Amino acid sequence: MGKEPEDTIASRISRVLADRIVRGELGAGLRLRQDHIAEEFGTSHVPVREAFRRLEAQGLAISEPRRGVRVASFDLKEVREVAEMRAALEVLALRHAAPHLTPAILDSAEQAAREGDATADVHAWEEANRRFHRIILSPCNMQRLLTAIDDLHAASARFLFSAWRSGWEKRTDHDHRAILMALRQGRTDDAAAILEKHVQWIGRAPRSGPTREAFAIVG
Repeated sequence: MGKEPEDTIASRISRVLADRIVRGELGAGLRLRQDHIAEEFGTSHVPVREAFRRLEAQGLAISEPRRGVRVASFDLKEVREVAEMRAALEVLALRHAAPHLTPAILDSAEQAAREGDATADVHAWEEANRRFHRIILSPCNMQRLLTAIDDLHAASARFLFSAWRSGWEKRTDHDHRAILMALRQGRTDDAAAILEKHVQWIGRAPRSGPTREAFAIVG
């Protein structure tokens, strides 16, 4: 078997580390040590450094002089910035996707919405929510735009898991239903307006947690 290309190794490392950061397994401020990670993945420092650059591009890590690479922290201002960026980019993608949305695609999105409503686990809800958005946006066929949206969804997921470590309850996402109804009826402008407000809700309404104030982070 041939040696795995460094770019492929870097992609694998960045995906694994990103998942750990998003899920809160690697906390804000934690130093990411090249030697430890290289040893874990059985590789040299070169793909590890490339993986770090990818994490920085996603806003999940930060490089500091004399402190190395650390897991990036976040605050409510950053949550709202991600929400505004997601709203703008997802509306753009939806407008380009709308002419290509078939009944079968919308049925798949409705299934994702139902699965999200049925789960009482925050990680399963996030996966179903992300799948709903991806299904209705993917037909835009603009890969760079979709990649940027994917990165923003990863950031949203990190905020979500931080805010809802416990106390998650089943919920019905009425916005998803309204978006689908508008799309089925060919009302693209209405669907875009609902989607924009839906995503912008992220971070707008604080809620009281058992130990601290957390922020509403569903969208």
